[in-house]
Amino acid sequence: MTQNLTKDDFRIRLLIVDDEQTIRRLCITVGESLGFSCLEAESGDAALALLEEQPVHMVLTDMVMPRMSGIEFLEQAKRTHPRIEVAVMTGHGSVETAVQAMKLGAYDYIAKPFAPLDDLRLFLRRMADKVRLVEENLYLRERSETETSLHGIIGNSTGIQNVLRLISRLKDTRTPVLISGESGTGKELVARALHFRGTMASRPFVAVDCGSLVPTLIESELFGYEKGAFTGALRSKQGLLQFADTGTIFFDEVGELPLEMQAKLLRFLQEKEVRPVGSNQRVKVDVRIMAATNRDLDAEYKKGTFRKDLFFRLNVVTISLPPLRERRSDIPILAAWFLDRLAPGRGVQLSGNAIKALLAYDWPGNVRELENCLERAVALGDQSIIEVNDLPPAIARAEVQAEASDAQEFSGRATDLEDIERATIERVFSQVKGDKALAGKMLGISRATLYRKLKRYHIGAREEPPPSTTLQ
Repeated sequence: MTQNLTKDDFRIRLLIVDDEQTIRRLCITVGESLGFSCLEAESGDAALALLEEQPVHMVLTDMVMPRMSGIEFLEQAKRTHPRIEVAVMTGHGSVETAVQAMKLGAYDYIAKPFAPLDDLRLFLRRMADKVRLVEENLYLRERSETETSLHGIIGNSTGIQNVLRLISRLKDTRTPVLISGESGTGKELVARALHFRGTMASRPFVAVDCGSLVPTLIESELFGYEKGAFTGALRSKQGLLQFADTGTIFFDEVGELPLEMQAKLLRFLQEKEVRPVGSNQRVKVDVRIMAATNRDLDAEYKKGTFRKDLFFRLNVVTISLPPLRERRSDIPILAAWFLDRLAPGRGVQLSGNAIKALLAYDWPGNVRELENCLERAVALGDQSIIEVNDLPPAIARAEVQAEASDAQEFSGRATDLEDIERATIERVFSQVKGDKALAGKMLGISRATLYRKLKRYHIGAREEPPPSTTLQ
């Protein structure tokens, strides 16, 4: 990372928990003077409920409160939100209680009354410095993983290389991007790569699964709401669009949005501001928009099920992800990548027949199904080599069916061993898109032998075998 996170990049959210309003007001005044976004709660119960609804980085809590003590609140808060830094206030000079709080994970303690007030300001600034350091380290780790593997977007096929080139060109722009592809092809991975590889990487990335949002709550989830806006709105809540301010918001399966919400999303894209439910105030929000769909939105707007004007707002640049069955040559590479992460240090590999089965299967669930298949094989297997029988039955049958299909195809005109051998080499060579090293490994023959047979059967380009006859 080349620069420190700034106030605009990362704004600390501080929660004050105290049953005395004057103390809460004082702490909020100091927190806001430091640039924090401040929330308050008058009891431990109310604070725990608020933490379930709002993301918070720091909590400053009193030790003595009715119904729930600061120690009890600290234990529950750290158990459910371990990354939150919690500091305690004590006005009773109880060092023992403060030490107990620190043993339970508290950042530190500060005595009340705050005299001088600069002591509280310095205390909160140091606490915020620790939070920023932790968040920055988490960002660096995710950035490193992203740059190393592009979140699993790997492969040598033409289709996936085109995707990688587009990511490289678009990562530093604010251009809206529409990512299309079947379920399981990695649409969210592309969105994350676009965000985390670019200049906005340290800023928020908010993913919204449009298909899982309850229709009656979509507006309040996206735009937020004011206290009392509807039954159950016990406090105000920011919407996902505001959480993503200065960063990226990603609408996954945007085609699932009802037409009414499509109109409101379009209005936001035009005006760049939100109005929380129950409020008359509008709030400016600056976000980069990405969306993904497994539907043909061009056909959907022609049918009237998706707004044409919203489609053109989202579809400034399109990245199309190919299904796995159209990039079979990437399957061995992806499989090795997944195995390295599913079984680190164990050196788990696929047998030649297992690779053939993976190549023969059509993968309706795409890359996600491949990962799940290998996770199952690793979990159930106890050997370093994954065999065909370790794969799900449908995938294991695919290899048998492919062999039977080849045998049937050649049974009418080829009965001798040479024709069967030629058919096998042609099929494998086609499946690996001409990768000779991989074809030799799958066939279990040396590279020199493979070159001789390719030349003999006039398969692929005619190249002289390498001088060495080292087995592959």
